[in-house]
Amino acid sequence: EHLSQSVGFIVLSGCAIIVRGQPRGGPPPERQINLSNIRAGNLARRAAATQPDAKDTPDEPWAFPAREFLRKKLIGKEVCFTIENRTPQGREYGMIYLGKDTNGENIAESLVAEGLATRREGMRANNPEQNRLSECEEQAKAAKKGMWSEGNGSHTIRDLKYTIENPRHFVDSHHQKVISFCLHFLLLEPFFYLFSIQRKSLRCPTFRREADGSETPEPFAAEAKFFTESRLLQRDVQIILESCHNQNILGTILHPNGNITELLLKEGFARCVDWSIAVYTRGAEKLRAAERFAKERRLRIWRDYVAPTANLDQKDKQFVAKVMQVLNADAIVVKLNSGDYKTIHLSSIRPPRLEGENTQDKNKKLRPLYDIPYMFEAREFLRKKLIGKKVNVTVDYIRPASPATETVPAFSERTCATVTIGGINIAEALVSKGLATVIRYRQDDDQRSSHYDELLAAEARAIKNGKGLHSKKEVPIHRVADISGDTQKAKQFLPFLQRAGRSEAVVEYVFSGSRLKLYLPKETCLITFLLAGIECPRGARNLPGLVQEGEPFSEEAMLFTKELVLQREVEVEVESMDKAGNFIGWLHIDGANLSVLLVEHALSKVHFTAERSSYYKSLLSAEEAAKQKKEKVWAHYEEQPVEEVMPVLEEKERSASYKPVFVTEITDDLHFYVQDVETGTQLEKLMENMRNDITSHPPVEGSYAPRRGEFCIAKFVDGEWYRARVEKVESPAKVHVFYIDYGNREILPSTRLGTLPPAFSTRVLPAQATEYAFAFIQVPQDDDARTDAVDSVVRDIQNTQCLLNVEHLSASCPHVTLQFADSKGDVGLGLVKEGLVMVEVRKEKQFQKVITEYLNAQESAKSARLNLWRYGDFRADDADEFGYSR
Repeated sequence: EHLSQSVGFIVLSGCAIIVRGQPRGGPPPERQINLSNIRAGNLARRAAATQPDAKDTPDEPWAFPAREFLRKKLIGKEVCFTIENRTPQGREYGMIYLGKDTNGENIAESLVAEGLATRREGMRANNPEQNRLSECEEQAKAAKKGMWSEGNGSHTIRDLKYTIENPRHFVDSHHQKVISFCLHFLLLEPFFYLFSIQRKSLRCPTFRREADGSETPEPFAAEAKFFTESRLLQRDVQIILESCHNQNILGTILHPNGNITELLLKEGFARCVDWSIAVYTRGAEKLRAAERFAKERRLRIWRDYVAPTANLDQKDKQFVAKVMQVLNADAIVVKLNSGDYKTIHLSSIRPPRLEGENTQDKNKKLRPLYDIPYMFEAREFLRKKLIGKKVNVTVDYIRPASPATETVPAFSERTCATVTIGGINIAEALVSKGLATVIRYRQDDDQRSSHYDELLAAEARAIKNGKGLHSKKEVPIHRVADISGDTQKAKQFLPFLQRAGRSEAVVEYVFSGSRLKLYLPKETCLITFLLAGIECPRGARNLPGLVQEGEPFSEEAMLFTKELVLQREVEVEVESMDKAGNFIGWLHIDGANLSVLLVEHALSKVHFTAERSSYYKSLLSAEEAAKQKKEKVWAHYEEQPVEEVMPVLEEKERSASYKPVFVTEITDDLHFYVQDVETGTQLEKLMENMRNDITSHPPVEGSYAPRRGEFCIAKFVDGEWYRARVEKVESPAKVHVFYIDYGNREILPSTRLGTLPPAFSTRVLPAQATEYAFAFIQVPQDDDARTDAVDSVVRDIQNTQCLLNVEHLSASCPHVTLQFADSKGDVGLGLVKEGLVMVEVRKEKQFQKVITEYLNAQESAKSARLNLWRYGDFRADDADEFGYSR
């Protein structure tokens, strides 16, 4: 037959080769060529499983070296061949040459010349081919090569093992070691174990065996097989044995040109396999990235692929949002930049749930947050990490709405996403603490987290370390008493809360602008809490047979309260309760009174019951300011046309009655505490008497148990005792106290605290340190700028006598101007002149003269480029970024 060109594909033995043509639109045809006129030894053959009496046949001497000689010479090389003879059974015999024509190396002659094959008996024809074979054989004999060497060639016979008694032990003994081998099935040198290896972490299309024994290929199965065989079959490669699963050995095959696993995925011939990718030690993300590459380009098995978020705009796929609420343990409510709210479910995780049917008392209503083990811990973890913080949201998939069935309730459409804060994947953190589990999917289900492998790894760590849900310890029980609406319980509880002063609480639910549900962690109970001192617009109500519409701005008030306090840690002062068992009092968030804030934002009016409260002045001041703006609840407000009042309002002048004070403390937010010089001698006398009393009756160390809100005595670093108030008790070793006569704060062990003797209580002499803030200036929000301003004030006025004038009231404390006692220079104006602060412009007529003076000083500082102004007027473009408003 005429000359044909092919590529060496598989070497079956020392005298039989399979060659293939060039691929054109699919796997190329294959053809077996048996070398004419020569014979090489037979390789070992395993006994057929269907013949129990048959025995394995070993290698003949020099059979394996002959096969190896051909493998190294021909695999992947271009060859040409001629067919000289074809048997009736279709077996073809011919000559094979390296290269494109018969001028290349004659493979049969090379085998004979190396002593790895002999001429066939009976082939003694006198022609050039036979003569050359004869010469090669004689040369090999003379040189004692191969089979013509001394000995019987037994050293060339392999001791083959077809099975491994303990595959797991075998893998463990070679775990993570790089081993060289030749891929037949898998011939592992130098051990001569013949076994199959699975490339773990991926699945390729396969050939399905039918009932009649025929094989039906899945789409791209033949292409994937050819792709792998053409690169690996009978090649020298390396392997890393990594795991053993159901007697199957899993590993990674390293070709000189790279990792075949990644290449198959990248070309769209395979998909990742979840169950084994978890034990892949060379970077599962590389495999996912390769698969993602093929998906995006719709290569081969992904030709019909549609991404889970294909229908979303980029701005809806990735965005930054503020967390407003945590829903149980796998979902959050976020506020988008547009102001809209959106519920986000954490991708691929399942929150804690009740196991079994009979775990819940049928007569008792289920409270998932407290009754499902670890649900409360999971919610608290998310609440403390996320509430009020900005997070990065990457949408992974949209889970469509599903109707209810007999066993499963209906679900609305869910947006499932990966949520990160500071680079930390919140779902992964939750799973690693054992507070959630990872959902398992069908292999072809792409509706999953983009960081699914990290979630699986985190779960494996949690299981290994026995964290949370995977712990062998007893599950935590939360016995939370719900006092909401229970008048009898509320009556018993009221005196306790009144005595407690300020109590820590977490806002669990907001019913309206002024009605909330609180969780008191110290008392482990739930209460309904009404804000005191205000009249808040009432929301809509569904009454039997009637829908009562809400009052104007009730929704805005509820939203304001929700955004400010929902799921935040707050402090409450309980004053009384109503007939329905709801507690009434004041709620403080970050030092601000919520009742005052609602009035300030024109969402509530002051109620007459506030008159007897210490917050009445603050409420009135806030209400007056809100009335002037004529917004929201004051939109239709008109001042009473009283003739006597109007001229007075127009002609009202700034009151300047400075009194001497002693500045004792400057806070980090530029507030300061002062003592009234006129009552200074009373304080000195009280301190002297108190210290004499303590010297006579020293407190027993450790006998005092501090409670939040209590007055006590505390030993300062100078070794002296002072009056103080307990602000927070972290532990007996860490008690936060506030020195009521000086304004400074300290953390002390309880051993340095004692009971305040009644003779020196605040009834005898009120707390002498009063808090004030500078009027007409803005405190810088930038930490460094604020520190500069505070440092300047500390240098100028701390522990010195000054003159103080109250200018106006505010929600937190009175705003004042302060003068140096000697020069009468304005301290706040000095800060403006130095460019350390900016002016707060106020509209009241009585302040216009002093405001003008402050603004002129600001322009002077700006011209000189002092401190805040060193880079010019930054306010135009960067005011928000720097934390200032014009």
